[in-house]
Amino acid sequence: MQRARRIWILAIGLAAAAGSFANALKIDLPAETATLEPGPGADIANSHCLICHSAQYISTQPRDKPLAFWKAEVEKMKKVYGAPIPDEQIDALAEYLARSYGTDALN
Repeated sequence: MQRARRIWILAIGLAAAAGSFANALKIDLPAETATLEPGPGADIANSHCLICHSAQYISTQPRDKPLAFWKAEVEKMKKVYGAPIPDEQIDALAEYLARSYGTDALN
């Protein structure tokens, strides 16, 4: 009798939990409206950076950073976070980010 009661209570608890999942809150995020700055290297940033970051996130990074900062960031994204950036595109991507979002160190 005791065992049947425990099973019954467990079944009621599971049913209640399943019902709460059915009523889970659905959140619809607004569509992305920001875009990356155009220019040489933008295609690399669009195909690799926007996998994880929004264009707005990239554009809100501090503007006082030189090429060395951006190269270190790109290398960190690849080595630490596993970003699928080909080695041969690291320099071009860092140059694009420095030119478009950094101190314009390349001019």
